[in-house]
Amino acid sequence: MNKSEMVDAVAKATKISKKDSEAAVNAFLDTVTKTLMKGDKVVLVGFGTFEVKKRAARIGRNPSTKKAMNIPASKAPVFKAGKGLKEKVNK
Repeated sequence: MNKSEMVDAVAKATKISKKDSEAAVNAFLDTVTKTLMKGDKVVLVGFGTFEVKKRAARIGRNPSTKKAMNIPASKAPVFKAGKGLKEKVNK
């Protein structure tokens, strides 16, 4: 499912216009993004948790040249599925 399909599904489920549905989906995504940028978690009980994990700097290899290269430290957004979501997916 892509973003436009998500907008259509939300519009159908809530019986609101696609324009309002798109605004709601965009607001949710913006809120999650801004919260993660601040370094906070987004916890949706029964669904899952969005958070930022820190990755340490390390040495990797360029697969084409086999040369060692430095990979800088970074942050990565991650999602951990909640119990309720896992149970529904595994039915």
